[in-house]
Amino acid sequence: MNCIRLRPADRRNRWRRLFLLVIAVAVGLTACARKNPYVVDLMPAPDLYMDGKIDPFGAIDGEIQVPYRGMLYATDRKPAPEPGPPFYLNDRGFELRFGVAKVELGEGQYTWEEARRISLLKNRAESYPLKMTAVEEAGILDRSFSIFTDPERVPEDPKAPGRLFADWIDAKLSVSKKKDITIYVHGYKVVFANPVLVATELWHYLAYDGVFIAYAWPSTPKTLAYAADLETTVLSASNLRNLLEFLAEETDAERIHLLGYSAGTRVVLNTLFQLTLIHQDDSPEEIRQKRKLGRVILVGSDYDRQLFGALVADGLLKVPESMTIYVSRQDKALNASRWLFRRDRLGQIDEAGMSPAALRLLEETPKLVFVDASGVEGSTEGNGHAYFRKSPWASSDILMALMYDLEPGQRGLITKPGHPVWTFPEDYAERLRAALKAANPELFQDGHEKDTLEIRGTVVFRDLEGGFFAIESEDGKTYEPLDLPEAFQKDGLKVMATVRVRKDVGSIRMAGDIVDILEITAR
Repeated sequence: MNCIRLRPADRRNRWRRLFLLVIAVAVGLTACARKNPYVVDLMPAPDLYMDGKIDPFGAIDGEIQVPYRGMLYATDRKPAPEPGPPFYLNDRGFELRFGVAKVELGEGQYTWEEARRISLLKNRAESYPLKMTAVEEAGILDRSFSIFTDPERVPEDPKAPGRLFADWIDAKLSVSKKKDITIYVHGYKVVFANPVLVATELWHYLAYDGVFIAYAWPSTPKTLAYAADLETTVLSASNLRNLLEFLAEETDAERIHLLGYSAGTRVVLNTLFQLTLIHQDDSPEEIRQKRKLGRVILVGSDYDRQLFGALVADGLLKVPESMTIYVSRQDKALNASRWLFRRDRLGQIDEAGMSPAALRLLEETPKLVFVDASGVEGSTEGNGHAYFRKSPWASSDILMALMYDLEPGQRGLITKPGHPVWTFPEDYAERLRAALKAANPELFQDGHEKDTLEIRGTVVFRDLEGGFFAIESEDGKTYEPLDLPEAFQKDGLKVMATVRVRKDVGSIRMAGDIVDILEITAR
C-alpha cells in the first residue's frame, strides 16, 4: 500500500485548517444572533404574567413614564461613518459614547395598549419583531478620554454629554418607585442593535420602573472572530468601569445592577475585578457606598470556572451586594466551549462537577448564589444558551430578583440538603404566584388581576360594522376576541379557548364581552 508523506508545511496547513474548522463548529454554537441581526422577536411572556391574570402595567402610559422616549445605551463601538443604521460598527471605538435609541414593535403600527396586550399573551399566533429605528447620541463620556485621544477631538465642554445623560437618568428615576439602574451586557456575535432590543423587552417586563441601560461592547458578528472578541472583553471592561463610576457619582441612582450574558459575563467579571483591585483597602460596605453596586446576575457564562474561583479568592465578592449565576447542563454552546478550551465553564456547574470546597463556599457565602435552570420550560430551545429569554421560568426568576429584591427561597426556588444549588421545583408556577402576591398584593386587586375563562364554542362571522369574528360559547354567551389568530377566523369552526376578559376595553359592536385569546385549539 502506497502512503503519501506530507511535508512539514503541508502538515502545518492541515492542522491550521482543522483548527479553524473546530473553532467554526464549536463557536458557531455560541452565536447569539438570528438571521436578521437587526431584529429581535419579542420574548415569551414570563410566567409572572403568562396566565393572563396579572397586568404589571396598571394605568401606565408608556409615553409619559419614559421622559427620554426610548432605551438608553452606552457603547465603545466605533460610530458608523454615515447617519442611520447600523449607527455603530463592530469595531473598537475606545471612547465610551452614550445616548438614547428609539425602538418599535412591528412596523410601528401598534398603539401602547396593543403592545401591552400582545406582550402579555401566553401563546402568540405569530412573531412580533422589535427593531431599532433611530438613535440620539448625547456624546462621549469625558472620563473615557485617554492619553491616546487626539486633543482636537475633545469638545470645549467635555463634561456636557455626561450632564445630559445624567439628566435623562435622573428624570426617569424621579418618577420611578425603585431608584435603581440595571445594565444589560450582551454576548458574542451580535451587532449594536441586539443589546438595545433585548434590554428594551426586559425593561418592558419590569413595567418600565427604574432605569435600564444597554451596554454594547464591540463584539464581531463573525464566527472566527471569537478569539479576538475575548480580548475585546478585557478592553471594554475599562469603559464599563468608567460608566459604573460615572453613574454612582453623577446620578441619583441608589443601586446599580449588572445583567451579563454569555461572553458579556467576561466584560462584567473583568470590570468587577478592576474595582476589586482599586478598592482593595476598602471594606465591602465602603465599596458599595462608593460604587452602589447591587445585584450582579450572570447567565450562560463562558468564563473559566477555575479562573472565577481565583477572582473570588482575591476578593471579587467584596464589590457587589450579591452575585447570582444561572447554570444549565443542557447549554450546548458552553459544551462546545468547554470542549474547545478544555476547561469547565462557569455557566455549566452542576452537582457532579462541584468540589467539596465549592460546596462549602456556597454554604458559607449567601451572597453567592447558583441557580440551575436545566430542564425548565424553554431552556433547551435552540442550542439551550439563551434560556434567560426563552424560558418563562428563568426570565420570571430574574425579574423577581430585580423588581422585588427577593432571595431564591422567597422567589419559589428550592435546594437539596448538602447541595446548595437552587433549582426550579415542579410547582414553581404556584410558588411564584404566591411569592408575587406576598411581594406586591396590589397586583391582585381590581384593575390588575384580570378574569380568565375556559370556553367551548364556535367561531361565527358577524356582518356588522365592517364584519368581525366572534365566539359563541356552548352556554349561549358571545365573546368578541381582540386578537383571534387568522388560522381560526373560519365561520363555524368549533374551538376550545382560554380567554382573558377585558373590562377596561369597550366596543361599538356590543356583541359581548371583549377578550384576549390566551390559548386556542380547534376541536
